[in-house]
Amino acid sequence: MNLTSYTRFSGCGAKLGPGVLAKALCGLEQPAYPDLLADFGGSEDAGIFRIGPHEALVQTVDFFPPIVDDPRLFGRIAAANALSDLYAMGARPITALALVCHPLKALGLEPLREMLAGGLEALVEAGCALLGGHSIEDPEPKLGYAVTGLVDPARAWRNSTLRPGGRLLLTKPIGTGLVNMALRAQCASPEAQAAAQRSMATLNRVAAEVLARFHPMAVTDVTGFGLAGHAAEMAGGDCGLTLRFADVPLLPGVEEYASMGLVPKGTYRNREGRLHCVPGEVPPLVLDLAFDPQTSGGLLAALPEEEAEAAVAALREAGSDGWIIGETGGAPGTVRIL
Repeated sequence: MNLTSYTRFSGCGAKLGPGVLAKALCGLEQPAYPDLLADFGGSEDAGIFRIGPHEALVQTVDFFPPIVDDPRLFGRIAAANALSDLYAMGARPITALALVCHPLKALGLEPLREMLAGGLEALVEAGCALLGGHSIEDPEPKLGYAVTGLVDPARAWRNSTLRPGGRLLLTKPIGTGLVNMALRAQCASPEAQAAAQRSMATLNRVAAEVLARFHPMAVTDVTGFGLAGHAAEMAGGDCGLTLRFADVPLLPGVEEYASMGLVPKGTYRNREGRLHCVPGEVPPLVLDLAFDPQTSGGLLAALPEEEAEAAVAALREAGSDGWIIGETGGAPGTVRIL
């Protein structure tokens, strides 16, 4: 089954760019609700609505076209990606609704069954109940989930609460957009393909559970806007940050693919929307890697300096990954890339 032949863009690379979204949302306002703690007006990963003194709903939605040809694997990746925003807020997933766009005449029913089976597998692993969903016929297949979680409002993680004096920790390597482009050009190595698919299919559940044992000052997940784009959202408050790119983990082969020009269109949209946040001269190859749109990427967390090394060790002991890739501090709204 060649699912990706039906798509123009793949995975989270199909997202509208951050600049376009900012213009679309500009001027939209809703009444002030006393229990509404986070909504579309900020750059948080999900909305938060308080339902009790120590409990709040965390809700978000994510869907995209296939990034792999295997329908079951695509379903699992789509669910893992949607759940990631809940984990980035420190929430426990509880329910999900499937969103399906499917070219029934072109693909038939069986690939859709496999997609939904793969998604359900990931939801079960997360302890998240699938309640139902909605479907339409569409020339381009797409799958995703509207997901809901629970969190104590006092313990919810934000991406807008950065403070100086922290270390930045990343839990998955980057480069899935570049690997996908190389796959389309039929030049991705089996090693790169396997590593990218393994990364995208892995839930951020374990990483979030480990980070909850520490004191993150800010957390986000790295998806369609790329590492630098999501870092810019973290730096949009009162504190900037620095990415030390030599320490950023990369999927196999992605530097070669970028140098060959196999760069997703989403990378250029990301650069256009956020390059003003990056001071100084940065090599074009590094920018292509830093703004590469990720699908089901890792968590980017800012931890107190004294906890960072212990958190990396705890992640690896739990079977996850973790790398220290920079630090917090500097002019608000800036992402220095060294």
